[in-house]
Amino acid sequence: MRTRNVGESGLQVSQFGLGTLTWGRDTDYRDARAMLRAFVEAGGNLVDTAAAYGRGDAERIIGKLIHSEVARDDLVIATKAGFSIQAEDRVVDTSRQALLADLHESLRRLATDHVDIWQLHAWGDAPLEESLAAIDTAVNAGEVRYAGVSNFVGWQIAQAATWQKAFPGRAPIASAQVEYSLLARNAEMEVIPAIMSLGLGFFPWSPIGRGVLTAQYLTGVPEGSRASAKHFSWFVEPYLASRPRAITKAVKVAADGLDLTPAQVAFLWVRDAPGVTAPLLGPRNLAQLQPYLDAAEATLPDAVIAALDDVTGGPNPLRGIQEAI
Repeated sequence: MRTRNVGESGLQVSQFGLGTLTWGRDTDYRDARAMLRAFVEAGGNLVDTAAAYGRGDAERIIGKLIHSEVARDDLVIATKAGFSIQAEDRVVDTSRQALLADLHESLRRLATDHVDIWQLHAWGDAPLEESLAAIDTAVNAGEVRYAGVSNFVGWQIAQAATWQKAFPGRAPIASAQVEYSLLARNAEMEVIPAIMSLGLGFFPWSPIGRGVLTAQYLTGVPEGSRASAKHFSWFVEPYLASRPRAITKAVKVAADGLDLTPAQVAFLWVRDAPGVTAPLLGPRNLAQLQPYLDAAEATLPDAVIAALDDVTGGPNPLRGIQEAI
């Protein structure tokens, strides 16, 4: 698997990352182990997690695996802080105290002395300079190698990155992640231009449209799918409307003509889009991961990319910028 630099930093990651949102809940230790081993053997190294995933269980599984199945130095571990689930409520707390407490708990669960990328999970009510000061503290302590932000809009990314660049000695923002797929292209308006202008890496989450672009929902909601699960149905339902269905049908037509699966086509479109460093995929088991490993060396024809652009909202204006660069 090829690697890419995370923006203008010296960090290199595999061209897609293994997301762990389901680990500890829908993905047990055995399936997680099988996926991580196959991912690393194929040349993958980026593993994305968060303190909130599985209420900490995702990090606990990774911690066990890096002491039994893969070498810690073979992975780029990215985790997040400042977001939690408390009594079924989503709570954002980006205060210095909460962030550093999250980090230390993450390090304990991961059984490591540092994380490679530490990200603010969301924009919070605490003053931004306070949240960023927590990043500086963690980097200076050697507990964090690179810093990032997650789920920030364009101006928020720009404000965070500019604040860190304003004075020598502050830890630069190296990366950002937001949702981006053929079903969610809003990031092209402000987020990706900001990321490209600031020289950041970009990790799109849910590049398969929350699983809808696999085409499994074209004839209903399959048993065992995310949309059929009480804890995930709210996440998928917005993409079960008529427009996402029409887009999914177009992706399936393209896939049939290229001898690929719809999921592979959706993945390749995001992976090779302007500004993208590494999409974050969230398979629940090895059978779901394998098609992406199989497509690691594939590319979509320019005509197919243009057609998918047209079907999903029109030409991507950033393609011309990328070619000029």
